[in-house]
Amino acid sequence: MGMVGAFADAERRCIALPVTDLAKRLDRPVVLVGLMGVGKSTVGRRLARRLGVPFIDSDSAIEDASGFSAAEVYERFGERDFRDGERRLVARLVEGEVRVIATGGGAYIDSTTRELLNERAITVWLDAPVGVLAERTSRRNTRPLLRTADPKGTLERLSEERRPSYQQAHIHVRSG
Repeated sequence: MGMVGAFADAERRCIALPVTDLAKRLDRPVVLVGLMGVGKSTVGRRLARRLGVPFIDSDSAIEDASGFSAAEVYERFGERDFRDGERRLVARLVEGEVRVIATGGGAYIDSTTRELLNERAITVWLDAPVGVLAERTSRRNTRPLLRTADPKGTLERLSEERRPSYQQAHIHVRSG
């Protein structure tokens, strides 16, 4: 017996808005947050392409502004100065045109930055199991926080510490 009502033709049509229509309706940036290695930059580039809007990686913007990689700024000047600069940079990035922004893993942990992003952007928490993150981040030694004897343990700790902040994002996307 066939289905009746609103979902009767569900197999033949999609009820979600096409991405191009969605892009026309965006009135603010889309900001991707989550732990290192979750894929914020990769997903961000693809999402921006699909939406037809610019993509900005905050770590690349830090490099453009300072002349150092984000990791070098963190190591040379310490976490406090790094987070202060990151906070100011992210505040500038959410102003102006609609775009997709990939933030550093710790940017959204700062309460001032989190409040600003939730007010002026659509925040999307990309979430993946720690085992997946450990495998992805082990490919390169570019993350100062993971230069420890137990990088997976560090990721587990960061995941637990940061989860309450990440849970405040507007949208939660699990990946694997």
